Amino acid sequence: MPESAFYAKAMQGTSRLVGHWLLLGQATPDRLAMILADTARLARLGEPEETPSGATLEGWSRGRHPPLWAARTALFLLVQMPSRPVPRDEFEACAWAYCWLRNRRFGDVSEARDALPGHLHETLATVLEQAWLDKQTQRLI
Repeated sequence: MPESAFYAKAMQGTSRLVGHWLLLGQATPDRLAMILADTARLARLGEPEETPSGATLEGWSRGRHPPLWAARTALFLLVQMPSRPVPRDEFEACAWAYCWLRNRRFGDVSEARDALPGHLHETLATVLEQAWLDKQTQRLI
């Protein structure tokens, strides 16, 4: 099966998603990397073999493909921020939608959309539909 345009965009957007966490997190890159890894473990979003360094986190944010646990955890943390951040571009939005569906189980796309924080409903509506279609083709499993 050929790779979907959505999936390619989502994978490209994962570094932007991690970069968004690095931009908005209020700590040094080393501390933000530690928070990311510890949160992944505690929230069961992945099992990092080791805690990355701040330099590694910065590399991931500049286009080096981050591990999925890092992108999933960055989204987990971003959607809880009181500043209510939103994706900065289409690629990052695809990554947000991809990770949203990976972080929780939903019965259908409307359930996934309804579970989003209110400020993301409109922003992620289209890409969440695309992510759901991608999931139905077993891409997200």
